[in-house]
Formats: sequence, structure tokens, C-alpha cells
Amino acid sequence: MSNWYQLGISEVLQQLDTDVTHGLTDAQVNHRRQTYGANELVERGRKNPWKILWEQLKAPLVVMLVIAAIISLAVGDYKNSIAIMAIVLLNAFLGFDQERKAEEAMAALKKLATPEVKVRRNGQVQEVSASELVPGDIVLLEAGNLVPADGRLLESFNLRVQEASLTGESEPIEKNEQVIFDTEQPLGDRLNMVYMGTTVTYGRSTVAIAETGMQTQLGNIANLIQTVESEPTPLQRRLEQLGKILGLIAVAIAGVIFVLGLLRGEELKDMFLTAVSLVVAAVPEGLPAVVTIALALGAKRMLKRHALIRKLPAVETLGSITTICSDKTGTLTQNRMTVTVLDVAGERLDFTNIRQETLEPENLVGQEASVLNNNPTLSLLLTSGTLCNDAVLEANAPGEPLNQAIGDPTETALVVAAARVELLKASLERVFPRIAEVPFDSERKCMTTLHQCPATAAEIPSTLASAWSLIQLEGVPTCLSFSKGAIDTLLDISSAVWVNDHIEPLNETWCERIKEAHDLLAKDGLRILAVAFRSWQSTPPDQQQQTLERDLILIGLVGMIDPARPEVKAAIQTCQTAGIRAVMITGDHPLTARHIANELGITSNGNLLTGQELNQLSIEELEEIVESVDVYARVSPEHKLNIIQALKDKGHIVAMTGDGVNDAPALKKADIGVAMGVTGTDVAKEASDVVLQDDNFATIVAAVEEGRVIYDNIRKFIKYTLTGNGGELWVILLAPFLGMPLPLEPLQILWVNLIADGMLALALSVEPAESNVMRRRPYKPNENIFGRGVGRDIVWIALVLGLGLLAVAYGYWSVDSSNIKMMQTMVFTTLAFSRMGLALALRSERDSLFKIGLLSNKPLLGVVFLTFVLQLVVLYVPFLQGFFGTTALAWDDLAICLGLSILLFVAVELEKLLLHGRKSS
Repeated sequence: MSNWYQLGISEVLQQLDTDVTHGLTDAQVNHRRQTYGANELVERGRKNPWKILWEQLKAPLVVMLVIAAIISLAVGDYKNSIAIMAIVLLNAFLGFDQERKAEEAMAALKKLATPEVKVRRNGQVQEVSASELVPGDIVLLEAGNLVPADGRLLESFNLRVQEASLTGESEPIEKNEQVIFDTEQPLGDRLNMVYMGTTVTYGRSTVAIAETGMQTQLGNIANLIQTVESEPTPLQRRLEQLGKILGLIAVAIAGVIFVLGLLRGEELKDMFLTAVSLVVAAVPEGLPAVVTIALALGAKRMLKRHALIRKLPAVETLGSITTICSDKTGTLTQNRMTVTVLDVAGERLDFTNIRQETLEPENLVGQEASVLNNNPTLSLLLTSGTLCNDAVLEANAPGEPLNQAIGDPTETALVVAAARVELLKASLERVFPRIAEVPFDSERKCMTTLHQCPATAAEIPSTLASAWSLIQLEGVPTCLSFSKGAIDTLLDISSAVWVNDHIEPLNETWCERIKEAHDLLAKDGLRILAVAFRSWQSTPPDQQQQTLERDLILIGLVGMIDPARPEVKAAIQTCQTAGIRAVMITGDHPLTARHIANELGITSNGNLLTGQELNQLSIEELEEIVESVDVYARVSPEHKLNIIQALKDKGHIVAMTGDGVNDAPALKKADIGVAMGVTGTDVAKEASDVVLQDDNFATIVAAVEEGRVIYDNIRKFIKYTLTGNGGELWVILLAPFLGMPLPLEPLQILWVNLIADGMLALALSVEPAESNVMRRRPYKPNENIFGRGVGRDIVWIALVLGLGLLAVAYGYWSVDSSNIKMMQTMVFTTLAFSRMGLALALRSERDSLFKIGLLSNKPLLGVVFLTFVLQLVVLYVPFLQGFFGTTALAWDDLAICLGLSILLFVAVELEKLLLHGRKSS
């Protein structure tokens, strides 16, 4: 059953057939272990390594490359065969390695479930492995313990549990065994339960184990991780489609040319070699290498921007993202509670202007001291919150400045806020040493400390001098007591309120005003503490709660929140400009979630759904509203999966960020799973595609830009290689109809393929971003790789190139039909030079080469120069002339080749100029 939190303690013990003082007997333990099994997460069988390898080799483009390599080997072209197979094997290895690593999420998850625990059995406390626990075991937990299984609290003493890995709640949760719920509650609100994999941060408790192994919440997450199947990325789907199309076209054209050649009386062997060469030419065997290198270089650039890529295909997929679903804590926010508002009677100080500061020595002290010089009440408020406090400021090393806050997140926020106005805790405690305390209690929701006052006013810090003068108006105190806690508690034990420079009775009017101020802060999602004090003319003889916590003077309220990261708002705006929607999915409180979402500009309509509301919706109903809801709060791992599934069903490419164990299934389900590198659990990292080394949402946006650049460059490569190969096909296909011999020899085709589809194409893969890369909407996930003009450009540019080559061939053949080598050399050289000019012209889809600058891609410029020199070597070195069937060209013939290649460059530039004005981005 899953509703243990709705049962009273006696009902739980009855259902589990156990006893809180005696625990289970050995016989009961053995019987239940046979019934329920070990308290372990079950790992399903992993995918067979051979199956993973086969999946890497069965893609259509890879199959074609293998066939081309075999044919090349059969006709004696060993170098080409070896090169193609090297590309195939490299691609297969990278894919195999990435998928094998993706299987490691479960191993990390299992590490969370194997602590040693104290359990009461046979009336005695024993220490056993967590794997040996069974339902009904009575477990004793204390601060620092990892919770070994899901359990119902039987007793608790100031228990706080850090559940962020399961719920996303940034602060430890105060637990209470007496609470019983009548209705269904989100995981984060089940105050009488503890869950496997969470950590006790404070207090101690006795727990009845209710669920073990795969029946726990962690087990449910393990099941979700293992049931989520990987899906091909948009790039993988496009390349598979491209492989099928090119395969059919290449085989068809090669077959036609082969038959036509035989009908014209050409030698069978020559036509076979030509047909094979054409197949190899038509298939861009450099594509897998270009894609792999482009992705690897992109991953390297992303690493410099703090995004670690775990799976190479994720690099390109980032560029296709239409929706980013982000966790709140630590990604959109700083994961550090920060004082943002001080509220006292008559005045409110907004600390917003220091919320962006980091806890560094130069920022720590004196940031807002001038603001408090004329307001002693605010100084007293911060002093009280700092002295009634167990957090400390420490240095990273002896002799260094104090720059590290240690303790409860709420208390560290108070200490840091005071330090910024030159009220350092260590200095205050020297002046006002603590002599007694009443610790925080979850029932009272209050903490009180008693402090000795200094002997002389000279010891009082300057920032507290004005407040100290006002305190002395009631008489020189011997002691001061300070209390902080929930507003309702402090109103009950206070009899007065501090108003500016005097004290007024805490009447009904003041109570209403204070509650109204509290509610206004609460609506902004702030966590609020009330602070009060009392002066003692003599040391109270009874330093107990009943004495210290009465007749207090209420000073004011402190509002704090885990603030938004300063750079995230700009990143959200960049996303919106780029047509990417940001959605917040968090386990945190709805008010807090809405406040942060409004502040960052994630939502404008205020639409928010909670986990309870999601429980009432089917997937179909969620799909109808998922594109209009920007914020989800108090969600479970299943809810995150449903949201992602609904978005994907609507055609979106979804990125999901997360750091907790509860995020792992969603990270795996999303098209791109993005884990936090600093605060993220190992489980989340292993389930992800990308790890952010700085836990920063803005880094995702930078990675999206890199992804778009990579996809654009892959498209440019495809356009470039297919236009050039298409030109070759046209001239070879049309030449026989004019009665001409073959205008290119097989080795010449393969040479052009090597320099063009190899070196020049690889240089295109490092092309910088287009000018509009983050000012356009994402391309549709199901977009054909030939879409948006690529197919059109391939056809017309290939045709122009083919006709130009045909004109050269016919011109030289008609003048001297016996000098076939001269004709072939002219076609060969014109084709090689044209591919160089084409590479420069296709660097940008919309901007002229002269606008983007000749030097903006220096590697490509260097490769163009190198290939030009290599082509001249092939023309003029005697040994290579015999090998490639070329003859030395006169300078005027060489000029014709260059002139024709420049004409093709000009034609492509003119097309961009004509279309630029109406070309949609």
C-alpha cells in the first residue's frame, strides 16, 4: 500500500504486525524476507553488447559505405576501401561506447540503498545492512544517517530530513509523526514519512519500515529509469532518411550509366569501374566522419562553456530543442537561501540589490551598512537573528577571510545578511556571549537564546550603537534574550512591538498589521521568520522555555528565498527570441515556484499546475493544455515523465534539467537530459546526455547555440558534397548522348572526392555561427534534411556545374577528338577548382562571403590553398600524371578552368543576394 501517511501510528503497527519496543523476531524477519525479498533495487538485464554494436552498423548510410568499401576492394582500390572502413569502424565504436555508458544510471542508483542501519529486533538494537531490512522492522535514525527504506515515523525529536533528491525541495523538511492526512498529499508534504535515499540532517527518530526494495519511492524511480527507452535523435533520423534516398539515387544513376556505356561499346571493365566510382562519388562517405568530427569539436567548445557532453549525438540535438523543462533549485536559482526583505513597523528594506552577490571576501562585509545607519530597528533585527542562531562563518583556510557559511540554510542566510552590514557573528558573540538557550522545536516552531550584556557601552559595535541606546531607555540590561520562529508562535508569546524609537503594546490592530505584512511576503513565495527580544535587568533564575519565551518585544520580520541566478533572466529572453519555450517543473511550493517564474519571465499568464491537479488528468487531457502551462509545482517523477511525454506527443524536442534522483527518469525520457555537475547526484548524471559543470541555466542556452551551429554546418556539408557530386553525375550521364567518351576517369572522380568531400568538407564543419542563429525559431523536428532550399540548391547548382563541365568537355573534344586525355584533364581541373569556390560560397546560407569575411574561417581558407596546390601537383608532376591520366595544362587553359569555377561561385553568391530579402529565418 502507498497511503501509510494517512494512517495513525497504532494502525501502522497493526498493519505491519510489529511492536515498537520489541521489534520483529528472527522468525518474522526470515518469513518476510522470503515474501518481500531483499531490500535492494533490482537491475533488469542490460542490452547485449553485440546488439548495441549491430545497431551502430545497420544504418542505411553505413551499410552503403560498407558495400562501397567491399566493391572498392574488389576492383583493387585498397586505399579508398581502407579509408571508408576506418570511418565506419570509428563511427561504430563511438556509438557503442556512448550507449554502453548510458546504461550506468542503475549502478549509481543502487549505491544509494546500501547503508548500515540500527534496527530493533528481539527486543535488542542491532546493526545490520540495509539490504536485510523487511517491512515491519523498527529502525533508529539520527543526524547524518541515510534513510534505508520507506517508513512511517513512530517517534521523532526535532527531526529534519533533506529530501531534495526526491522532491526538489531545497531545504530540509521538518517531520512530525503525529500528523495524519485525510487526503492524498504530494511526496514533499508527507511530514510523517521518511523515504529511502534521503538524509537525516537534524534530530533523531524511530521508524517503522513500511516498504522495501522496488516498492519504495526510490524503487519506483529505478523502475521508471529502466522502462524509458532511448529514441533516435533528429540528426540520426535525418541521416537515416538521407542514406536511403542517396542509396536509391546512386544505384539508379550508376546502373543507367553502366548500361549506356555498354550500349555505346565501352569496355565492360571500364564501365564497371566507372559505375563503382560514381556510386562512391554519389555517396558522401565523408559524412559520418564530418558528423563525428563536427560533434566532437562542438563538444569541445561546449566544455569551454561549462557543458560536458556525455553522448555525442546530444550536441546536435541541443540545436533542435523547442522546449526546455527546467528544475528550479540550483538551476534557475542559486541554491542558497538569501535574505531579501527586512520588515519592521513603519519601514521595509529590500535586499534585492545584493541578491546577486556571491559569498566572496570583497562582497561579504559593508555592502549595505549605510542603509542601516539611520534605522536602529533594522540593525537590532539582524543582530537578533544572528545571535539566536547556530550557523557560523568560517574561512576556507587559517588566516583567510570569512567567506564560508556553515549550518542550516535559513540560519546561514541570516548570518550572511548581518555580515553584509558589518555585524559579524563572531564579533557579536564576543560582546554578547550566549549563556543559555531553548533549542528549536518543531511543535513550538521557535528558538530562543539568552546572552550576557557587555559591561560598558564602548564594547558595542558602531552599527548597533543607536539600537543599544534605545534598549537602555528601559534601564541598563544585564541580559538579552532573542527569539526567532513562526509568526503565529511569536505573536502568542509577545506583549509589545518595537516601533521606530519606542515600544508599543501589541494590541489587536498591531497583530492584524503584522499578519498582513507577513501574508504579503508569503504571496511572493518567501520563507518568513519573525524575530523578537527581551531585556532582563537581572539574570533570570529559571532559564527554561516557560520563563524566556514570554512577554517578548516583537522587532519585525525577515523574508528570505532561494533567489534567481542573475544571468538566467537574460538567458530566458534569449530562449524566447530563439523560439524556445522555458518551462519550470519543480517539487517546491507553488507560491515559491510562481514567484521565481514571474521574476525570470518564464510565465506571463500565471498558469500553474500542481502534482495533485496533474493526478486528475489523463495524458490526452494534459496534451490539450501542456503548451499553455509554464509552471508545474509539487510534482513527482511520474508527473515529470507525463509532462515530457505530452510535449513530445505535440511534436516538441524537449530538454529536461535536473539534479536529484527523482529527476533521473525524466532526464532519460527527454530528448536531451541535462544534469547538474555541482549539486547533481550520480544517478542524475548517469541518466543524462549533458552535465552542466556550473549548474547554470544560461549554459544550456550557450549549448543550444553550439548545437544549432553544428546542425547548420552539417547541412552545409551535405549541400556542398551533393552539389559537387551531382555535377559529376550530370556530366558523365549527359556526355554519352553527345557521342563523347567518358569525360572523367574513375581515379579522377575519387581524387576530387578525396580533396572535396574530405578536406574541404571537414573545414566547413568548423564554420562560425550564422548571424541569425539565435534569432530564429528552432527548425521543425521532422524537417527533411533537404528542406528550406537545400534540395533546390543541390539540383540547380549541380546542374549548372554539370553543364559547365559538359561545355568544357565538348569544346575541347570537338576541337581535337583524338586528345581525350586533354579533354578529361580540363574537366577534371575545372571540377576541382569549382569545388574549392563552391566551398567558399556555401559557407553561409544567407550572407555573402564578403560580409562574413574571408578570414572568419581560417582553416577552410588554408585547406582551399592546400587543395589548389595539390591539384597543380597532380597536373604537373610526371609520376602523378601517369597515375591520374592527366596532362600538363598551358596557362591559358588553366585560366579557363579558374574562370569557370569563379562563375559558379558568382552564381551562388547572386542567388543569396536575390533571396536574402525574402528568405525566412
